[in-house]
Amino acid sequence: MDHGLISALSASQAAARIRAGTLGCEELMLSCLARIAQREQQVGAWQFLDASRALERARAADQLPPQGPLHGVAIGIKDIMDTVDMPTTLGSPIYAKRQPSWDASCVAALRAAGAIIVGKTVSTEFAYFQPGKTRNPHSLAHTPGGSSSGSAAAVADGMVPVALGSQTAASVTRPAAFCGVYGYKASHGEFSLSGIRPFAESLDSLGVLSRSVDDIVLLRSVLLGGAAAEPRPRSVPPRLAVCRTAQWSQVEPQAQHALETLVQTCRSAGAVVSELELPAQFAGLIDAQKTIMAYEAAHNYVFETTSCPDQLSAAFQALTESGRKVSRDDYASAKREVAQAKRVLRSMAADLDAWISPAALGEAPLASSGTGDPVMSRMWTALQGPSLCVPVGRGSQGLPLAVQLVGLAGHDDDLLQTGHWVETQLETA
Repeated sequence: MDHGLISALSASQAAARIRAGTLGCEELMLSCLARIAQREQQVGAWQFLDASRALERARAADQLPPQGPLHGVAIGIKDIMDTVDMPTTLGSPIYAKRQPSWDASCVAALRAAGAIIVGKTVSTEFAYFQPGKTRNPHSLAHTPGGSSSGSAAAVADGMVPVALGSQTAASVTRPAAFCGVYGYKASHGEFSLSGIRPFAESLDSLGVLSRSVDDIVLLRSVLLGGAAAEPRPRSVPPRLAVCRTAQWSQVEPQAQHALETLVQTCRSAGAVVSELELPAQFAGLIDAQKTIMAYEAAHNYVFETTSCPDQLSAAFQALTESGRKVSRDDYASAKREVAQAKRVLRSMAADLDAWISPAALGEAPLASSGTGDPVMSRMWTALQGPSLCVPVGRGSQGLPLAVQLVGLAGHDDDLLQTGHWVETQLETA
């Protein structure tokens, strides 16, 4: 098989072929490494690579029967997640030489399932907004989004079939949207975050960047300690709703059109699609998310802000400074506001399988402007439910457009089942 075709396989496809004996682990790794060698200088998706070690492990895997559902599958890990055999620099010069003594729990679970870690993907500084070197593989002049920039770019460009990311505001959804891949942000607390540097513990969630919903289901099963799972086909079309949010007027017309087109596709396939109109109080959740994030980040990064301020970006210094000014009462009030909205949302959306909302304001902006506005995900992240970014086409600049499916906290399996149905309709439309 041509190396280019191999590197385009999804993780699920690659794993199945390896188990069937029609694809070697070394063959897959060589294809991924060839793509990285061809494109990394332009895209800059990787903070750390050890090609020789990855290839050595792939060759060793070929000498063994499948050790787990991800046997021989190449995977990228966001550079805020500890790895015992690779540096974890947190996107900051402060930690340029940091070498953890153990794996983060998510990394250990992937290795135990047979996955081969190719390297560490670029993260923005401490998973906030200061961009790293990564560029959008669809247009190098544009941002890949942040903070899981390297993970999204690596998957989109065929360097690895799947990669881990994380989200505190929009750090999985926005890069997935800008790079044209699937992006799953788990419900808050769904997966262990042991070995991942906290940013804001009330908001941080693990995520997966992939080329298919099948891949997300596969990694989710591994991360939860189960055997490989197959998406359960829906016996009936889902119950959906459109939630345009109070920010709808900020969404670019072409992104609005892409959402409306998806809605029509779902309706034509038999889905019942209603409107989910949020009460006015929900508009305040964006400010509440900002308050919680700033307060918790300021308390989590005392060492860096007091000992190494000259090595921090202006954006990160401004965030932590604002967080130090947030009173305990204001922080508690923001958390109460979120908790109340969660209760209201649960009553409003109890009969829905998912709702559809914009994933970003539009196509990826120029890299010179930053990583893009996270406004379309701040509220959903604060509400701690799962979300799934779904690529739905291209905009006027030829860059990806996406929507997100959102669900109630703890309803991740239902959301992914619905996402699989939506993916099928897009493939057959």
